This record gives sequence, C-alpha cells and structure tokens, in this order.
Amino acid sequence: MYLEYFSLKEFPFSITPNSQFYANLSTHQDCINTLLVALQCGEGFVKVIGEVGTGKTLLCRKLMGMLDERCFYTAYIPNPYLTPDELRHALAHELRVNNADEYSDQVLLQHIYQRLIEISSAGARVVLLVDEAQAMKPETLEALRLLTNLETEKEKLLQVVLFGQPELELTLNRQDLRQLKQRVTFAQNLRPLNEIEISHYIHHRMAVAGHIGMPLFTEDAIRFLYKKTKGTPRLINISCHKALIVAFGRGDRQVDLLHVRRALADVEVISARNWWQRIKWPVLG
Repeated sequence: MYLEYFSLKEFPFSITPNSQFYANLSTHQDCINTLLVALQCGEGFVKVIGEVGTGKTLLCRKLMGMLDERCFYTAYIPNPYLTPDELRHALAHELRVNNADEYSDQVLLQHIYQRLIEISSAGARVVLLVDEAQAMKPETLEALRLLTNLETEKEKLLQVVLFGQPELELTLNRQDLRQLKQRVTFAQNLRPLNEIEISHYIHHRMAVAGHIGMPLFTEDAIRFLYKKTKGTPRLINISCHKALIVAFGRGDRQVDLLHVRRALADVEVISARNWWQRIKWPVLG
C-alpha cells in the first residue's frame, strides 16, 4: 500500500496493540507508575479504568514486558467472560498446573494453592492481569476475590490487576461485591490524549515505523484529528491510517488538513464513548 511510498518498515497505525509503539505519554506513564508501586506492595486488587480505545490492552502488555521474571510470575486472562469454574481453570492453565482439566473444583483449588506456594517459595509474586474486566460476571468476580484469599502466614499469594471500561465501576458498586471493592487498594483512570500528546503520539509511531525527516502530518491535520477523535488512540490510529492512504492515492508527500478531512468525510464520530456509527473507506484518486 503506502509503506514503500513513505519509506516505512511497517504500518504505523495498526489497531492491534503493539508495545513497540508505546509512546510513554503522561497518562500512560502515570498508570504504569501506579501499577509498579501497587505490585511492589503485593496485596489487594488494582484497577485501571479507561474508555473504549484509550490503550488499556497496550498498557497491560507493556506492563507484562516490564516486570522482572525473577520477581513476578504473570498470568494473563484476555477474555474474562467466564463462569467461576472456567476462571479457576484458566488460572490453573496460566500457572501451568498439570492435568487441570481432570480435577474437580475442590481438587483443582488445592493444586492452584500448591502451585502458588511453589512460585512464592522461588521468590516470585503471582500477578493476574485481567483485560476487558467489565465483561466479568458478578459471580466470577466474587470467585476471583475468593482466590485472592489464598495466602501464607506472611503474605497473599495472588494479586490481581483489572483493566476495564467504566462499566466495571458500575459492577463493583453492587452490594454483593462490596467486599471486593474494599480490596481495591490502587486505582487509576486512563484518560484520552490532549492535543500536544496527540502530536507526540503520531510522530512517535511514524518514527518507530521507520519515518525519517520532517513530520509527515501537519499541525493543522493534527488539530483536526484531535477535534474529531477526542484524543482516543484507537480512533487516531484508524484516522491516520486512512489519511496516509488518501495522501498516497493523491501522490502527495505530506498529510495535511485536506487528506484528514477526506479520510474522515464518510465517518461520523459521535464520541469516544459511543464509538463510530459507521466506517467507509475513502475512494482514492
């Protein structure tokens, strides 16, 4: 497509989370700092709330890459729409419990506990990272809380980080989940990017993808992107990708306001919360 035209090694604005493109912006770095402090404390639940497309999964993967494997054993559940029994089995598989599918619930729990003890004895803390946590059923969240009761005389054996949309807050406010809510010891909100951060975000991703030289996106183009995307990274990625296609199709070497307007002409952005009503790719030429 436009890779060779703009001398790029890879697509800079893929919507697939890739920690290589992590831009170290203040909103993300604030979350990372909070998470690292929380994990050093070693107890309770940690909660990261962010709107659709603000970069929660990217942040989760960045965190996993930063944790020292000698100190932390990370378990990851990307799709938590599970029953309590499925949750226990998912955790068992992440902990590499042998023959987990063959055990009854009670026996499986004993094996999970033993595995947690083994990891703790080796000097590591087990951290369970749950992405899209707003999708968890209340009964599954309660089962997760009970798993965090596993402990030695000195410490908890399992710490949990929940990454979720604002709907997670509504679930945690339920009366029957008040015990879990009380165990949230650290919380952080992942906000959209401001106009200055969008500029850094776009130029950083272009540089990682191989762009060298003057900025490819003009200031007017970036201001318009900020206005239309409300600073939501996923929307920025989609918009920038389409704008590059338009510039390539017109034979232009820089992405300006015209290209961004053309790219978004058939896209109605309602808000970051309500996402896009429809997406139509522009006709090149």
